[in-house]
Amino acid sequence: MERLSIGIMGCANIAQRSMIPAILNLPAYYELKAVASRNEEKAKSFGALFNLDYVTGYEHLLERADIDAIYMPLPTGLHEEWIIRSLEAGKHVLVEKSLAVSYQSACKLAALARQKGLVLIENFMFCYHVQHKWVKEQLAQNKIGETRLFRSQFGFPPLENNNFRYNAQLGGGALLDAGAYTVKASQLFLGEDLELLNAVLYIDSARKVDIYGNATLISPTGIVAQLSFGFDNHYQCNYEFWGSKGRLMSEKAFTPRPREHPLMMLEVQGVSEKIKMEADDHFEGILKEFNRSVFTKQYETHINSLLAQSKILTDIQEKSVKIKL
Repeated sequence: MERLSIGIMGCANIAQRSMIPAILNLPAYYELKAVASRNEEKAKSFGALFNLDYVTGYEHLLERADIDAIYMPLPTGLHEEWIIRSLEAGKHVLVEKSLAVSYQSACKLAALARQKGLVLIENFMFCYHVQHKWVKEQLAQNKIGETRLFRSQFGFPPLENNNFRYNAQLGGGALLDAGAYTVKASQLFLGEDLELLNAVLYIDSARKVDIYGNATLISPTGIVAQLSFGFDNHYQCNYEFWGSKGRLMSEKAFTPRPREHPLMMLEVQGVSEKIKMEADDHFEGILKEFNRSVFTKQYETHINSLLAQSKILTDIQEKSVKIKL
């Protein structure tokens, strides 16, 4: 096993709460070198939490020759600049979702990663949880018959007023945040070649960002995916397959904690059961995949995936009915 030296660009909550602990739990895969912030005091205090070296200024993190890769938990609106600068500095990049504010931007970033022969992966960690492998096995075994419909919902109550997700200039909005998970889940199970049928985005007139919405996609085989997402919703975090013989539902699809046993609901011909899944750390899962991709130089699949994701999100942005609130 080869170790990857990595630096953290930004002091976001997800880095502190989930990604840095996962990196530290994988000493055979990673050597965590430093954390960077634009604010010296913030960088210093964040580094102290994990006994890490700290750097003031993202550009100075990229100057370090002892760092091979960057984990970037910055807001989406900052991604293009700092992904470009990271790739130009010869660093592989694991970036928080959503990758880009537009498909045009995603294409620019993908082209540069290909040109440089560097790995660029969007951090949809949930895809690496064992529960979804189990779901694929049930579908392959025809447990619920032919899939007639896929649904996914991810939303939560309002955030603090100063949250960057309400900032249009930083790439805010429910679609690029919560909605992106539901789109990714559709691609995970129905394939990446999905088309948009219709969508509605509800726009906060004061903040000028979408705060909830709905979209309908269709696969090449005719399976419809109905998606709902939002920042002003009763909490939901699930997906569901409606089949010709039954129904299969993940009750906590996107956010199970590392030691949590998420539940699946399987209903066949009126008989339902709840099935406890294995505990799993999907943050460690995507970190292992990032490491593997770097050392095997297998980056094309991930680039194709992030482009397919970004295309659907941009289609929703551009073709949806907009309702101002």
